[in-house]
Amino acid sequence: MKNVRAARLKNLIDRFTGKKILVLGDVMLDEYIWGKVSRISPEAPIPVVHVQRENALPGGAANVANNLKALGGEVFLAGVVGTDEAARRMTKLLNSEGVNTDLLIRDASRPTITKTRVIAHSQQVVRIDRENALPVSPRVVARLLAGIGQQMKKVDAVIISDYNKGLLTEALAQGVIALARQGRKPVTGDPKPENIAKFQGVDLISPNQMEAEKASGIRITDRKSLHAAGAVILEKLHCRAVLITRGEEGMSLFEQGGHVSHIPTVAREVYDVSGAGDTVISTLTLCLAAGGNFREAAVAANCAAGITVAEVGVATTTQKELKKRIAEEPWKS
Repeated sequence: MKNVRAARLKNLIDRFTGKKILVLGDVMLDEYIWGKVSRISPEAPIPVVHVQRENALPGGAANVANNLKALGGEVFLAGVVGTDEAARRMTKLLNSEGVNTDLLIRDASRPTITKTRVIAHSQQVVRIDRENALPVSPRVVARLLAGIGQQMKKVDAVIISDYNKGLLTEALAQGVIALARQGRKPVTGDPKPENIAKFQGVDLISPNQMEAEKASGIRITDRKSLHAAGAVILEKLHCRAVLITRGEEGMSLFEQGGHVSHIPTVAREVYDVSGAGDTVISTLTLCLAAGGNFREAAVAANCAAGITVAEVGVATTTQKELKKRIAEEPWKS
């Protein structure tokens, strides 16, 4: 991409190591039950799955934390879990990866968000969700803001990861954005369209095309409508940049002042886009924390997403893999 040099990107990626990132968002536990189907149930027209193995992974904002760790960052994860077994498993998984979970608030009135997927013969048979998506209580918001306020001076950047599961109240989102701006820390967001107004004042947000359409009220069908949607979101949120991810069409970066950059996809094969948004926001934020500008961050995030979508299931990438992909791409200085 014009004005972005591969050597500069590699230098920024080297500087990911040790960058401290605070992630606030809806944390989830992703459970997987793997089995085989050999018959249909006599009780109902449904398959009988014989379980062969089970595993669990951090999901939602916790997957953002995993992406950051894989890229060399240090992570402080803030959010809400229950007082149940799923919370214990989640904390154990995160701590084993070196994620700091001191800012995970335990709330007995809410279950830990858990998504259980039953998979047979490489196909998902059913998904079972356990969650309470009602807004968290003012008490929980106050505890989170107090803890994040104490941690803010120690971190290099902040990510707000929204899955619309009740955590991101306006008071919490705006409180954290204000704390980040007071501390002069980059703050990025990955909002759901219904919550986008709560993200006013972030430095950068990264919606996908469908989310950008909902947030702007503009159906994106061509370059003209794409530019109009980007401009509306910039104006609505008073943010410095909007990165719209567009699948096989790549990414489009809109910056204050009218500068627009279109970045073609570098994905060679696409098997699974699950978690690609988490990879994008993680790489973007680490680049900004390392001193990169928005265009450099967008190009690096595009390369990182190109790696993870080639894997089946939610995946992460590393500094080594990301630098290798950058070296392999044709660059214009």
